[in-house]
Amino acid sequence: MKRFLTGAALLLLSGSLTASANESVLEATGNPAQWAIQTGDYANTRYSQLDQINAGNVGDMQVAWTFSTGVLRGHEGSPLVIGDVMYVHSPFPNIVYALDLNNDGKILWKYEPKQDPNVIPVMCCDTVNRGLAYADGKIFLHQADTTVVALDANSGEVVWSVKNGDPSKGETNTATVMPVKDKLIVGISGGEFGVRGSVTAYSIADGSRIWRAYSMGPDEDILVDPEKTTHLGKPIGTDSGLNTWEGDQWKIGGGATWGWYSYDPELNLIYYGSGNPSTWNPGQRPGDNRWSMTIMARDADTGIAKWFYQMTPHDQWDYDGINEMILTDQEIGGEMRKVLTHFDRNGFGYTLDRVTGELLVAELFDPAVNWTTGVDMDPNSDTYGRPAVVPAMSTETNGEDVNSVGICPAALGSKDQQPAAYSPKTELFYVPTNHVCMDYEPFHVAYTAGQPYVGATLSMYPPEGETNMGNFIAWDGKTGTIKWSLPEQFSVWSGALATAGDVVFYGTLEGYLKAVDANTGEELYKFKTPSGIIGNVMTFEHGGKQYVAVYSGVGGWAGIGLAAGLTNSTDGLGAVGGYAALSNYTALGGTLTVFGLPN
Repeated sequence: MKRFLTGAALLLLSGSLTASANESVLEATGNPAQWAIQTGDYANTRYSQLDQINAGNVGDMQVAWTFSTGVLRGHEGSPLVIGDVMYVHSPFPNIVYALDLNNDGKILWKYEPKQDPNVIPVMCCDTVNRGLAYADGKIFLHQADTTVVALDANSGEVVWSVKNGDPSKGETNTATVMPVKDKLIVGISGGEFGVRGSVTAYSIADGSRIWRAYSMGPDEDILVDPEKTTHLGKPIGTDSGLNTWEGDQWKIGGGATWGWYSYDPELNLIYYGSGNPSTWNPGQRPGDNRWSMTIMARDADTGIAKWFYQMTPHDQWDYDGINEMILTDQEIGGEMRKVLTHFDRNGFGYTLDRVTGELLVAELFDPAVNWTTGVDMDPNSDTYGRPAVVPAMSTETNGEDVNSVGICPAALGSKDQQPAAYSPKTELFYVPTNHVCMDYEPFHVAYTAGQPYVGATLSMYPPEGETNMGNFIAWDGKTGTIKWSLPEQFSVWSGALATAGDVVFYGTLEGYLKAVDANTGEELYKFKTPSGIIGNVMTFEHGGKQYVAVYSGVGGWAGIGLAAGLTNSTDGLGAVGGYAALSNYTALGGTLTVFGLPN
């Protein structure tokens, strides 16, 4: 089997690349004892070279220590570890703790922002926050109210802060940030409130704004060169972000950017996805609605887009495209390629050439998907790269105030934001997935700034004849095939971690941390934590010993009923009824649990 270094490990061997990346991030992510950004490395692999905990001994793992965040609601993301300090975050009000690993987790400092609680009802799908980032001696937090804060890593003092959006217009934040070179890359949430999505680069030094790229609008707003920016190899042309919209609908067009970001220092390109167009009622926004639902590759210095790929033109199901882009080097068709792999809400696992944007693989990673018969892979076809929609599953064809039933996947997708992992040892991706279908009834909705702009009623349930609502799968991105699949009672809403010890970790909504064999999927270990797990598993080393850590604290979209005390089956954009049984297995919490091998 071939072995290819990936992520920070590869970048550190290439001294010429360090000038085009943030050296403190490369240094921190290149040390497997640390965990400096949420994705583990710039390539989003969530792979650790630590192997003290391995497939042979992970069954002996036990709890080393715990820490309560003091906050309920959904706990997404993971802690960071820099040197001898662990940095822990919470959901709203977004408290940050610095813990001394040399002194039994003593609290070194605490940052608790004072935010207007009126931001809470403007946040879609729980008050989660996907975590902190580290660079240049600073800890970066993007708060729920869109305030971006740089904290001194040693003292917790605010170095600078800047407001990225306006909650009164529906702009909020649930995402992490990514430091690149001298910039901090920041997105925005609020597609369910009719915001216009954007990505912004701020100065790491002082918080000044360097560039902002909108998801739709005039060329100067979306930062493109109409003749050089391409879509599936062809120039996008003038006004691409306007001419697939009717009238001024693009101004409230959605395309929010609340997902994950990756970066290739050699190409100096940032990769991310844009979310659903607004509203959820497709009849109110004719056209392809570019550039919602799009994978974007942008120059880190200027923000200018090199290429786009729109996965779900004219989305009719809320299949956000914000999930992570994992960067690897793979042999495809006998040729080594710099590729990007993306598991979309729409059910397709995509592999693209990340240099050119060429579409290489588009295959379904959940066999229950029924809204489409597949993506046209013929470059000479007029519909190249487009998914073929099954008419009976078209919420627009069926019309307003008509309940389209049995659509798979549900709006939360075959995978939501919960990040996958990649192992260069097995050359497989490990993907936490949802196995859920829905009924979807669009209705006419008027736009009012700061008010919900959804325009659809949903209900969710497992595929017909099945009971499991999730699977944890191993995926071959070169061929687009499932190697093995582990059914779970509920959606796997936890981010995965792969390690050099041939172990893959993930959490379940009931609250189990699980460890499985990276090659076979055999379950090697499980432990029930205090609450449901929607956090992302991470690992670090301290005092010569490897540890694994994860947040438990049920919530997020899947757990919104428990998190917010909702009981109407169509509340939570349809999730409350679908996950009603979850309350039989877990309750609210907010705990970090750290595991290790016995001394």
